[in-house]
Amino acid sequence: MAAYFRRLSKSTVGTALMVVFLVAILASFALSDVQSYLKGGLGSPGTLAKVGDAAVTERELSAVMQRRLTELRQQNPTADYSALSGQFANILESLIQGRAMTVFASDNDLRLSKRLVDAEIVKIPGTKGLDGKFSEAAYQQLLQQQRITDAEVRQSIATALTERLILAPVAANARIPVGVATPYASMLMEAREAEIAVVPISLFGAGISEPSDADLQAFYKQNAVRYTVPEQRVLNIAKIGPEQVAKVAATDQEIEAYYKENQALYGGQSLRVLSQAIVQSEAAGRALALKARSSGTLTGSTSLGAKSREQVADIAGDAVAGAAFAAKQGEIIGPIRSDLGWHVIKVDSIRNESGKSLTSVRGEIAAKLTADKRKEALTDLVTKVEDAIADGASFAEAIKTIGVSAIRTPAISAGGISRTQPDYKLPQELAPALRSGFDLGESDEPVVETLSGDAGYALVGADDIIAAAPAPLASIRDQVIADWKSKQARDRARTVASGIASKVAGGADMAAAIAQAGVRLPPPTKVAKRRIELSAANGNVPPALGMMFSLAQGRSRMVADPSGKGFVIVKVTKIIPGNASLQPSLISRTQSEFSQAVSSEYAEQMTRAIEDAVKVKRDEPAIAAAKSRITGGGGS
Repeated sequence: MAAYFRRLSKSTVGTALMVVFLVAILASFALSDVQSYLKGGLGSPGTLAKVGDAAVTERELSAVMQRRLTELRQQNPTADYSALSGQFANILESLIQGRAMTVFASDNDLRLSKRLVDAEIVKIPGTKGLDGKFSEAAYQQLLQQQRITDAEVRQSIATALTERLILAPVAANARIPVGVATPYASMLMEAREAEIAVVPISLFGAGISEPSDADLQAFYKQNAVRYTVPEQRVLNIAKIGPEQVAKVAATDQEIEAYYKENQALYGGQSLRVLSQAIVQSEAAGRALALKARSSGTLTGSTSLGAKSREQVADIAGDAVAGAAFAAKQGEIIGPIRSDLGWHVIKVDSIRNESGKSLTSVRGEIAAKLTADKRKEALTDLVTKVEDAIADGASFAEAIKTIGVSAIRTPAISAGGISRTQPDYKLPQELAPALRSGFDLGESDEPVVETLSGDAGYALVGADDIIAAAPAPLASIRDQVIADWKSKQARDRARTVASGIASKVAGGADMAAAIAQAGVRLPPPTKVAKRRIELSAANGNVPPALGMMFSLAQGRSRMVADPSGKGFVIVKVTKIIPGNASLQPSLISRTQSEFSQAVSSEYAEQMTRAIEDAVKVKRDEPAIAAAKSRITGGGGS
C-alpha cells in the first residue's frame, strides 16, 4: 500500500537515503555496498560532479560499478556492465549525495571519531577470530577477499554514519493527521467496474513472408542491444597446487628432533593420584595434616585423580606440585600456601607410564612434519610469485620463477562458456580463478586466488578483454528472422487493437467494435474491483487493472500486455466512491503507511537542501560519456 501511495505522490527517494532505514544492518552495508571514496581535485580529468571543494570522479564511479557487477554475478554469472545501465543514475546520485553529506558535515564541524568507526567495523561479519572477538588478521583477509582497502571501508562507514546523524532526526516520527489520511483511506474503498478486451499476438502470426536482406539488416541494427553478447575474456591461469611440492618431505633429522622436543607427548611420565583439602589458615592446615598423619585419612579432601606435575602446577601452583612429586606414596604433605589457600595433600598412589619409542611413532611424526613442510613450501611459492608481480614481472615471468605452466582459455563469458568452442569447460577447481579474472580491470596486475579445499592457489591474469557487442548477424540469422516475424505479428495486433480502442473511445460498444475488427477475437470480460485489492498486490498490479483505476468513468485506453502476448483495451463503466468513515482501522493503517512515505520525503528534501548549500554542480556531458564507456550506453 505504501508503494501505491508513493506513486500517487510521485516522490523519488535516492539510493543513499535508504541508510536512514537500513542503518541497523550497517555492517552488512559496509561489505555489500562499500564505495570507493578516493579524493579528486577540482577540475581534474574524470570529474563528474563538483561538490563544494570536493569532487566525484569517474574512477570512484567505476569502482562502485565494478563491485555492483561482482554482486550481480553471484546471481547471474553471465551479467556484464550493460545489466547495470538502469542503476547508473542511482549509483552516481548515491555517490554525489554521500559526498555532499560529508562536505556539509565538515563545513558544520560535525566530525566522527575513529572509535565510532572502529565500533562499526567490529560488527562486520567475517572480522571475528575463533574466539568470537575482532581479529585484525581476519579483517585483513576479508579486505583482500573483497578487494577493498581499510581506508575505503572507513570512508564508506563514515559516510553512512554521517547520513544517519543528519537525516535520521529529520525523517523520524513523521505524523499524518487523520484529516489527511481519511480521503486516501476512502479512495482505497472505491469500487470500479470495467470491460476489458484482449487482442492476442498469436492470432496474427500466419501468412508473414520471409524478410528481405535489407529488412533484416535494418531490424538487426535497430535491436543491437537485444543481440549483444556479454563481455568475454581470455584468461591466463597458472595453478600452484600440492603437486608443485609433492617431493617435499620430512628428513630423519627433523623427525628425530621433533621426537626429542616433544617428550611430554611421546616420552614416559610420572603421574600422581592425589587428594587435597584447602583451608584458609596455616594453623588449621597444620592441625588437619597432623590428624591425617595419625589416622591415615585426609578429612574433607577432594580427589584430583591422576595428574602430571604440569597439571598439578596449573591447578595449585609450582610449590604444591614440587612438594607432591617429591613425596612418597601414602605420604601427607603440607600445609603449603597458594593463591587458593593452604593445601594439605595426600599422595594416594604413584603411576609411572612408559613412553612411545621413536620407531613406533616415526610414521605419525613424518606425516605431520611433511604436511606442515608442504604447506609452508606452497606458501613460499605463492609469496615468490606475488613478490615477482609486485616487482613488475609479467604473468609469464612470474610463473617462470617457480617453474609452473599456465593454461590460456579461449574467449569465455563470466560463466565459463565459450561461443567459439561450445565444448570447452574450465576445470571446476579453477572456478574461483574465473571469478577473479572477471573482477580484474583492464590494466590490473595478475592476482593469486585461493582455490577451494586443498587444491592450492591459482595465479590469474586477463590476457584479453572483449567488450560486450552484438553477435555477428550471420551467426544468429535464424533468431533474427524469427524475431522480425514476431514484430510483424505484434505490429498487426497493435493495429487491430488501436482500431478497436479508437471506436470504443468514440462511444462504440466494445463487443461490437471487436466484431468489426475482421479477426476472431475473444469477447470482452466484465471486471469489478476495489482499489484496496490493488494495494494488496505489493506493486505487482497488471497494467490493465492499473489503467482501470486511473481512467474517468466512460473513458477507455489501450495498454500492452507486460508478458508481450498482446494488447488490452480497458473501458471504465462505473465508479462507486468509497467511504472510510466507518473503517477507523483502515484510516490508522493509512496514517502509518503515509508516515513512512513522508519520512522518505523529508529526508529527500533535506538532502536536496544540503546539495544546494554545498553547491553541487554536475557535468552532464562527462556523465553521459562515463555511462557510455562503463555500460556501453544502453538502458536508461
